[in-house]
Amino acid sequence: MKYDFDAVVDRTGTNCLKYDFAVERGRQADVLPLWVADMDFPTAQPIVERLQKAVAHGIFGYSEPKTPYYEAVASWYDKHFAWRPEQKWLVKTPGIVYALAVAVQTFTKPGESVLIQQPVYYPFSEVITDNGRNLVSNDLVYHNGHYEIDFEDFERKIVENQVSLFLLCSPHNPVGRVWSKKELKRLGEICLAHHVLVISDEIHADFTFPGYHHTIFASIDPDFAQNCIICTAPSKTFNLAGLQVSNLWIPNGSLRRQFRHGIAATGYSQLNCLGLTACQAAYEEGEEWYEQLKDYLYDNLQFVDRFLQKELPEIKLIQPEGTYLIWLDCSALGLSADELDDLIEKKAKLWLDSGKIFGKTGEGFQRINIACPRATLEQALIQLRDAVRDLKN
Repeated sequence: MKYDFDAVVDRTGTNCLKYDFAVERGRQADVLPLWVADMDFPTAQPIVERLQKAVAHGIFGYSEPKTPYYEAVASWYDKHFAWRPEQKWLVKTPGIVYALAVAVQTFTKPGESVLIQQPVYYPFSEVITDNGRNLVSNDLVYHNGHYEIDFEDFERKIVENQVSLFLLCSPHNPVGRVWSKKELKRLGEICLAHHVLVISDEIHADFTFPGYHHTIFASIDPDFAQNCIICTAPSKTFNLAGLQVSNLWIPNGSLRRQFRHGIAATGYSQLNCLGLTACQAAYEEGEEWYEQLKDYLYDNLQFVDRFLQKELPEIKLIQPEGTYLIWLDCSALGLSADELDDLIEKKAKLWLDSGKIFGKTGEGFQRINIACPRATLEQALIQLRDAVRDLKN
């Protein structure tokens, strides 16, 4: 079937975090939100129908998926990434951030160091510092509108801080890098050499733009597979975040047992029964919707690029290789991080993610979610353009 991604769906009054909680989150009530990473698109119709059938059954007891669930997820990764994980590797959690926190608690002790690469998705920092660990950042290098890894600094930070755990964001949120196999291989070799466990957040794997392909970290080398946890979920791909289900793959039996024990220590067991239903349906019947969505998102990206070049050259788009979260360099405006936030919210009437929450190296940037109807995106860009013009006047 043909899906209409231009249709504007009113999400207000649905307890929607994105639209209904501006005031509670310290924002003005009238801001247009393009911040949190969910989409303004209804999910694929086959998923809705599968959920409707489950709801009609009327009983929502403790649930566990059987082999068809595994087959659906594994077949998706086999088809799209030429990587087929084994069923025994599967560990389910209600979300990847939860999984990151469990990994930090399980594989490090208070006061030990955990490595990340800022500017990066801000919960990476939170699960480290909130658990009393030492945050160490191998800051990404920004050069000519492109981000790269400083591998010498990466290894030096590991050695100097006795790092034992690395949280990898692949593809990278918010800078939009789809790490090449060569880059991932070098990271993996350094981590093996220094006995650093890799937790690879690959939740955005399904969103790469033409010319780029995501590589599953564990697929590169059997030794890497034994030294990592691969974190995946249908939530970003099919707009299912509220149903809280993610699929982790842990090939190393010892690590898997330790991680399961870490989950048990938090008091968590079975996942949301509707989340499990939606996940299986998504990977079995969501392909048509997903392919149309990717085309629409790429058109949205091109629209933003054209608009900024023509109407708002002061703001530079960091050309993303993947994800539907784009990174805008606003440094040419000459504003402090707080002044930039004020311009975005008070003048442009937008709710975006401020670059500073992704780490100090994110100051002067803003993250914007383009997974919305074109009309919404255009309105946001017009408001931003008008605010910048008023600033100059």
